[in-house]
Amino acid sequence: MESNELANFLDACRRGDSGAVAQFCQQRPDLINAADAKGFTPLIIAVYNHQPDIVAILLQNGANPNAQDISGNTALMGACFKGYETLAEKLIAAGADTNLRNGQGAQALTFAAMFGQLAIARLLLKHSATANAPDNSGKSALDHAVLLKNEEMVALLSGNRN
Repeated sequence: MESNELANFLDACRRGDSGAVAQFCQQRPDLINAADAKGFTPLIIAVYNHQPDIVAILLQNGANPNAQDISGNTALMGACFKGYETLAEKLIAAGADTNLRNGQGAQALTFAAMFGQLAIARLLLKHSATANAPDNSGKSALDHAVLLKNEEMVALLSGNRN
């Protein structure tokens, strides 16, 4: 059944089984952007589980870098809160929208600020992330950095009030 195949594909992405992932991409291209009940796509699963080789295979085979799970989170948001700078770079190069918002109104830069990912915040700003966009609670990435007393992040975001 297809749901079984999707579960197997997602599991291969989670485990980093590049052979199985490449085979799924070839034999079942319709599953590349399919999502499970939580909205997790193969790309989101691969990023969350820090599988750079799998991310590359999926992107080469047309994975949507802007797909959102049921909470509105994207693979880029996952890379930002987990601190996976190389994956964030790959996703942005593949067209990930740095200003996409999740269900709480948070953007990738919000996650970078909340989790102290300074290098990723610089990367996002370099690729047009908006530093002063408020989330649903009215707080911008800068506001979150101030609340967390992350002086380096505050300095970075204060200089990029676009």
